[in-house]
Amino acid sequence: MNVPFPILYEDNHLIAINKQAGQLVQADKTGDEALPDQIKAYIKDKYNKPGDVFLGVIHRIDRPVSGVCLFARTSKALERMNEKFRERDLSKTYWAILKQKPHNEKGKLIHWLVKDHDQNRTKAHLREVPGSKRAELDFELIGERAGYFLLKVTPLTGRPHQIRVQLSTAIGPIVGDLKYGYPEANSDGSICLHARELTFMHPVQKVPVKITAAAPKLDIWKLF
Repeated sequence: MNVPFPILYEDNHLIAINKQAGQLVQADKTGDEALPDQIKAYIKDKYNKPGDVFLGVIHRIDRPVSGVCLFARTSKALERMNEKFRERDLSKTYWAILKQKPHNEKGKLIHWLVKDHDQNRTKAHLREVPGSKRAELDFELIGERAGYFLLKVTPLTGRPHQIRVQLSTAIGPIVGDLKYGYPEANSDGSICLHARELTFMHPVQKVPVKITAAAPKLDIWKLF
């Protein structure tokens, strides 16, 4: 069958894809087809499964963001992976392209974030405020080309829009991210934030798993 997503990892318990910018991880008010429905159709066809196919959403990536997105094929894997995400018993790495160069080549950002659900925006504060949640990430400058700067970002907490708002507040907005201050959109509506790598211990087989996603094919990513 024609698979509408690159498969990065697949076994009886888990499936990971390289999500393309614009694809939905969870259905929203647009009514566009979400990735879980497409993946279920793929599994049903590939394995000739009768009836409904189980697929659990382990974590979510914003629609304009690309990269590693992991789903569970069994309830056992879903429960155990959800626990790993809650306990931060795994490692996530993102790549982000900015026009601003960070003052330091490596650093840590700590903010307290407040989510505005009506506007689907998050605001970062330098100290705790009512209703805020602590957010922390590490960053490292790993590339510089043609006035653009590539950062490796390791989130240490998992908050809505965390990387987008923390980088915008402390360094500068991610290229293409109109919501957080970049002046112009990318041609495909994406932002230059890519979930590059996910590393964890397999929830059932108890072996280390490392999943890496190739960067998007936009010219700006090809600079690096």
